[in-house]
Amino acid sequence: MAGQISMETVWLILAAAVATFLTRIGGYVLITRMRTIPPRMEQALNAVPAAVLTTLVAPAFFNSGFDVKIAMLVALVASLKYPGLLMLGAGWAAAMICRHLLGF
Repeated sequence: MAGQISMETVWLILAAAVATFLTRIGGYVLITRMRTIPPRMEQALNAVPAAVLTTLVAPAFFNSGFDVKIAMLVALVASLKYPGLLMLGAGWAAAMICRHLLGF
């Protein structure tokens, strides 16, 4: 019995999949039907990447330990000069140093 999935779970997964598909395709259809994008909509679309990044980074920064805070600050400084992969490596290295050498 432990390996079986109930029909309620299957319907919930299918409903979530349909809702996700409709929201994603809906935006595409809406934008392609417009001849020009209104300035306010363009400003809103330009703000989306910063909003998504903030919602991913802020909780991790404020709800984690000192090691993660240092790693994020190191990654921030590295991102000002170096490309993304080096920035990720610098943040990872900072977290490992804090955890293993400094005992955080």
